[in-house]
Amino acid sequence: MRILAPTGALGAGFDTAALDRGVAAGPHVIACDAGSTDSGPAALGSGTPKLSAQAVTRDLRLLLKARDTLQVPLIIGSCGTSGRDDGVDWVAGMARTIAAENNLHFKLGLIYSDQPAERLQHLYDEGRIRPLANAPVIERKLFERSHTVAMMGVEPLQELLRDGYDVILAGRTSDTALFAALPHLNGADPGLTWHMAKTIECGAACAIPPDANGLLVTLRDDHFDVTTLADGSRLTPRSVAAHTLYENADPFHIAEPSGTLDTTHATYEAVDERTVRVRGSRYIEADGYTNKLEGAELVSYQTVIVGGVRDKVVIERLPELLPMAKKYFDAKILDVFDGRVDPDTIDINYRLYGTGTVLAGTEPTPLQPQELGVLITVTAPDQGTAHAISTFVAHASSHLPIPEYDGLVSTLAYPYSPPEMDRGPLYRFTLNHVATGVTPTELFRTTTEEV
Repeated sequence: MRILAPTGALGAGFDTAALDRGVAAGPHVIACDAGSTDSGPAALGSGTPKLSAQAVTRDLRLLLKARDTLQVPLIIGSCGTSGRDDGVDWVAGMARTIAAENNLHFKLGLIYSDQPAERLQHLYDEGRIRPLANAPVIERKLFERSHTVAMMGVEPLQELLRDGYDVILAGRTSDTALFAALPHLNGADPGLTWHMAKTIECGAACAIPPDANGLLVTLRDDHFDVTTLADGSRLTPRSVAAHTLYENADPFHIAEPSGTLDTTHATYEAVDERTVRVRGSRYIEADGYTNKLEGAELVSYQTVIVGGVRDKVVIERLPELLPMAKKYFDAKILDVFDGRVDPDTIDINYRLYGTGTVLAGTEPTPLQPQELGVLITVTAPDQGTAHAISTFVAHASSHLPIPEYDGLVSTLAYPYSPPEMDRGPLYRFTLNHVATGVTPTELFRTTTEEV
């Protein structure tokens, strides 16, 4: 079987020449991921996709035309970045418009993965929601304020493939399931199938250099060959093997809803500069089926201020001045809002880029920057309060008292006027759990139509 992964994410873009090479190889299925939790909780919490409608439409148009040429299934998962129901509807609307504009005809299947609070509370009450490593502690009422999706495996996709659906647009999906569904359905070796799927889930991310273009896999009884499609790119055994570590703490054991991929004894062999052959993977079926649950909720609103400083004295003094400034701001909040705003509900955070902020103070040797980038974030229960507080935070932060200097000092320089920028709603992930004791399809619902 030949499986085409045209890009790492729908909307990320790809070269048409690379897609043409993949189509010319005659794949039996085209599959593409459209999202993940990589970009944080905002897409899941708000329903706003990460990538633009223009970028997604461009890629989808090319893939629908390629599917029409080949007359093979096209599978797209985690629609709208988060896989929310409205993300599926968003991409489905694009597909209908593209079909009308280009005289395309296909059987369309939509799989939804939103989880109603009542269902989750029922699973919770029965003790069937299990935390994964480092998961937050949850309580029953969380499900009422959190937007939650379940991550599907291959089985909901396979139901539509069995029934001959041409285009499948799915909610939150295991990235690998998109590529494993058809080979798995046709009886391919499960170890090779899941390893193949893991290798191409991000398109040409395992190529040298990594890019947004695609890969083609040829899956056989005892091995698979993976080939890069873009001009100027190549694959090596090391680059292919390395992708099993991507998004995984363990490069040899990768969990899926139905079991675990074990690549401990896999071998990687260069066929040529563009192709690597893989053998020896195996798949260990789990004792019970699980679906991962992902949730996000709105927690507050933020306004941000970006500034910089190149004065050595100011840079050295900032670490001791900022705690003093925060105490001043607490008093200022009580005064300005006449006690209506509790300072404990407001977070004023300074990130000093150039002094080890990215590593959160774990630099092995002290840094002595010549200049410093300062990101100030004001977080409050509503946007108006966040913005109002940020105005006097920005003003005071630009004139902090420096003991070594007499008179008024400009401590921070702002590149924008006004410096306060409303970032909008702030979301947080609420779940890193699995639903246990479920059948592979019970948490998902499907609708179909002729387009």
